[in-house]
Amino acid sequence: MIEVRGLSKTFGAVTAVSDLSFDVAAGIVTAFLGPNSAGKTTTMRMLLGLVTPNAGVATIGGRRYADLPHPSSQVGAVLDTSGFHPAHTAHAHLRLYARMGGHPRSRVGEVMDLTGVAAFAGRRTRTLSTGMRQRLHLATALLGDPRVLVLDEPGNGLDPEGIAWLRRFLRDLAGQDRTILVSSHVLSEVEQMAEHVVVVREGRLVAAGAVANLYGAAAVHLRSPQAGQLRTVLLGRREPAVTVEATGSDALRVHGLTSAEIAADAAAHGIALHEITPERPTLEKLFLDLAGGTV
Repeated sequence: MIEVRGLSKTFGAVTAVSDLSFDVAAGIVTAFLGPNSAGKTTTMRMLLGLVTPNAGVATIGGRRYADLPHPSSQVGAVLDTSGFHPAHTAHAHLRLYARMGGHPRSRVGEVMDLTGVAAFAGRRTRTLSTGMRQRLHLATALLGDPRVLVLDEPGNGLDPEGIAWLRRFLRDLAGQDRTILVSSHVLSEVEQMAEHVVVVREGRLVAAGAVANLYGAAAVHLRSPQAGQLRTVLLGRREPAVTVEATGSDALRVHGLTSAEIAADAAAHGIALHEITPERPTLEKLFLDLAGGTV
């Protein structure tokens, strides 16, 4: 479990994060979303003890990162694609970090197989593509078999096959009751990967929770030659959550009712329906509505 409480950070006159609070539960992938410069990376760096907050606290399992015993065995992180010695091979890099972290040498081969690094283990890191470097970073983060992963844009540089692999891989890890916080700008991939989201804007929390709950009730689009009469019937329910918008001479967009409820009302009043289609909301639309911008 990750807990962030009242976290704030300023850099001179610039406020990067302001009174930010949220939780990241185990067993699911939580996506950390926000426009550029929203404070996502700064928050992750404070969580990992790399940046000191002006106020508030971020804890992992109830402790600050600096207070964790053997932290690399409890938390794995990917924050950027730098940090490799250009003359080291991918294999040598992992052996070095395993030795530094006190992890068994056998773990090197295991993480190379898990992440696909085995395919280029003998190549020097300076020759690796961005996608290969991301896999090597992920392998490094997994050396200690941590229960918590903090990943900043782990899909950068991966091709479509690699992104699909990453999605399956992180969901499998979450299925092992691990805590996974991942930021990403590829909303279509996040939508297929994450069950919870945390949305920030200008360093402040905008929304947090299960994706399904944040979507709310989906709208229903319908067409009827008696659209005006149907509108009157639906609004006659006098339910505060029900709204009906005319989108054409024979078309309506309804919020607050299911397709089945609308069809039942239409049938009860002898109103013909030519089309009834639930709207499938997307994470991109949700993000734009909440954050008011682009990732």
